[in-house]
Amino acid sequence: MNFLEGREKADVILLVTCSIREKAEQTIWNRLHQLKALKTRRPRSRVPLRIGILGCMAERLKEEILNREKMVDILAGPDAYRDLPRLLAVAESGQQAANVLLSLDETYADVMPVQTSASATSAFVSIMRGCDNMCSYCIVPFTRGRERSRPIASILEEVKKLSEQVILPPRPPKVLGLQGLKEVTLLGQNVNSFRDNSEVQFNNAVPTNLSRGFTTNYKTKQGGLRFAHLLDQVSRVDPEMRIRFTSPHPKDFPDEVLQLIHERDNICKQIHLPAQSGSSRVLEAMRRGYSREAYVELVHHIRESIPGVSLSSDFIAGFCGETEEDHVQTVSLLREVQYNMGFLFAYSMRQKTRAYHRLKDDVPEEVKLRRLEELITIFREEATKANQTSVGCTQLVLVEGLSKRSATDLCGRNDGNLKVIFPDAEMEDVNNPGLRVRAQPGDYVLVKITSASSQTLRGHVLCRTTLRDSSAYC
Repeated sequence: MNFLEGREKADVILLVTCSIREKAEQTIWNRLHQLKALKTRRPRSRVPLRIGILGCMAERLKEEILNREKMVDILAGPDAYRDLPRLLAVAESGQQAANVLLSLDETYADVMPVQTSASATSAFVSIMRGCDNMCSYCIVPFTRGRERSRPIASILEEVKKLSEQVILPPRPPKVLGLQGLKEVTLLGQNVNSFRDNSEVQFNNAVPTNLSRGFTTNYKTKQGGLRFAHLLDQVSRVDPEMRIRFTSPHPKDFPDEVLQLIHERDNICKQIHLPAQSGSSRVLEAMRRGYSREAYVELVHHIRESIPGVSLSSDFIAGFCGETEEDHVQTVSLLREVQYNMGFLFAYSMRQKTRAYHRLKDDVPEEVKLRRLEELITIFREEATKANQTSVGCTQLVLVEGLSKRSATDLCGRNDGNLKVIFPDAEMEDVNNPGLRVRAQPGDYVLVKITSASSQTLRGHVLCRTTLRDSSAYC
């Protein structure tokens, strides 16, 4: 049931929000406008409709939401979800209820999400919350609080549950049940600065090991189990489960992390490496902790350490004080690195950030949008070139389901997280010679790539296989 179908029947509607970009907040304001009419025409014979705002927007705009939208009954910040039963009880009495306090230790480590889709092939596993980087454009440290990491034991417990195979008889091949997922993405605002201090014996004085040429905006952290240890342990849970992680900061890629990605077959050879700008001057204003030169050196080091790695990135167009020359340098970085995937946005000033207090949002909106379009155009040109190197190659693809654009095609993702489209056809099962099968969601199949664009690969399916057996073909 989608939002439009379910809202007429609902007694409580909770909107989970994000404040990182202005567009996300505007979407919520528009949704609230729709719900206001729904609440007004609610029959008196029914229980009054309660509406709640959850997450970053609740924390950032508490007073504005409560005063501007009198129809909002509940506000719960990102660290207050455990308080929802109490907040709902208060709202039932006719009062507005709010809790937007940020926590120094809440990680929801003991809250295990339940998979509700029988066709799901992947899941996100939250490993930490908050951020300490304090980039000048970013509101995350103010809406989600400081970094704190889940204990590794709780993360491993969740990953093990997701990897458990549930076989639904009687039809072969195996059909995925509510668990038995084939891919997890370790999730956090800055996942590779993960630091588990829950086990006292590991709280020694070993400092954070940063990428060469990178600095932090905070005091170097000591002790704890780091991201390399977590990645090692998670990858051992199930050799047939792919492991990804996002979003990292470029400063936190010590050699042991890169070596682990290179060595483990089930850790995807795909790294998200947010650049934000190609200009060292703008990067300094953003307080990113590195120059363009240090970033490019890291790119080269990653590609030497992990042959065939797929790279993606984030870029902001029109940050405070960005000149045309700064923009040209970002264009040149896109051409130099040739990313496989990219996420590009026009800058929007956010309250509470360092940029809001100390810098001027002086790039006209039309200039931001023009620069953004140029970046998108260049990215697509270079991504097409990068992806075309896959043509003629055989790649392992995790099947997700039918293609959205064709009922005769299937869709999946390769190791580099690129979408791969291929015909839904019978194929051989490598583990059962002579058996002809059709791919199901959750299957690994080998696909020979025949064409590529900036966002999608196409090919024809060769056979069904396993992650471990695929290395002989790819």
